[in-house]
Amino acid sequence: MLDEVIKVVTPEVIGYIAATLTTVSFLPQAIMTLKTRDTESLSLGMYSSFTLGVLLWLIYGVCIADKAIIYANAVTFLLASLILSFKIYNTLWKKKES
Repeated sequence: MLDEVIKVVTPEVIGYIAATLTTVSFLPQAIMTLKTRDTESLSLGMYSSFTLGVLLWLIYGVCIADKAIIYANAVTFLLASLILSFKIYNTLWKKKES
């Protein structure tokens, strides 16, 4: 039985499971931030670094043609970019009001 499981659970399957879990775990925060547009508690430096890191993972996935890495990071990069845009806008808007 264990041999059958090992045959099914290939590195590619593990990659898709990992990609799904990490992307899905990001969704609740992303959806809440997109709905409320409240970015007050987000660090601009951290979110900039995170978004750049996701972009680099996406580029890496394209370079090695790994679909799991590409799909997960494309979705995460899109959402992270939107949130980062809100954060930058909110930060600049707040400075203009001061």
